Amino acid sequence: MPHLFCFGLGYTAQVFGRMLMENGWRVSGTCQSADKRNELEAMGFDMVLFDGKTRSDEVVARINQASHLLQSIAPGENGDKVLQVLHADIKARASQFNWLGYLSTTAVYGDRQGGWVDETSDTNPGMKRGLWRCRAEEQWLELCRNSGLAVHVFRLAGIYGPKRNQLEKLRQKKARRIIKPGQFFSRIHVQDIARTLKASIDSPKPGAVYNVCDNEAAPPQDVIEFAAKLLGIDPPPEEPFDAAVMSDMARSFYSESKKVSNEKIKTELKVELKYPTYREGMQALAAGA
Repeated sequence: MPHLFCFGLGYTAQVFGRMLMENGWRVSGTCQSADKRNELEAMGFDMVLFDGKTRSDEVVARINQASHLLQSIAPGENGDKVLQVLHADIKARASQFNWLGYLSTTAVYGDRQGGWVDETSDTNPGMKRGLWRCRAEEQWLELCRNSGLAVHVFRLAGIYGPKRNQLEKLRQKKARRIIKPGQFFSRIHVQDIARTLKASIDSPKPGAVYNVCDNEAAPPQDVIEFAAKLLGIDPPPEEPFDAAVMSDMARSFYSESKKVSNEKIKTELKVELKYPTYREGMQALAAGA
């Protein structure tokens, strides 16, 4: 039985894990609290605690049993937290793993003033979260080069899906329609991330880097307006970006504008997106899918 071990069994990894379990896989993973462990074990996942700082026999045992690995824990200032603790354990068994997926972000490209990027574009992060991701990517790819570990890097666009989308924000009256001319974001439905990861497992190419996004980068206010129409409500009022009161974190997301190409996952991995734009994704979510 194939066995996927996930460092950080969060939102995306849970969707991917459920997909695999439906196809006969064993899926185990880490989380940081006993309450979360109990919640995830009730879903059928085999869980162990990992704080990202401490090596434990339980974690090493799962690594030693796994055929595939997924790393979704966010990096720190020095790069990847898993490798800081478990580098030797993973390297020692590099030939055991058929595939390792590292979930990164398109923030590694930095700001392109609305221009296009693909996997051949230089990384040029403008914020620390992008810089830290670049460091972590390179650490994993170096391990691939030095040990033969089958590393694959997935640069994810903005993730949405059940319980995490603009429809929910509108229902909770937390949605804002902030207008910044020339602003473009790329997005991806969580189910299409899972489909892309599975396509990579089925056709592994160690050392490969993939952008994971849908076909249409769009201004954020367009998505809010579309979601409001689906709900039959008026969208929130427009707020000029320069005058909008936002947290530093929220404002930082508007500091970068780019359109991300997904041609590589479609041509190399033969991925057919279930939700090729936010419209199909939002319509499915509004219908309860």
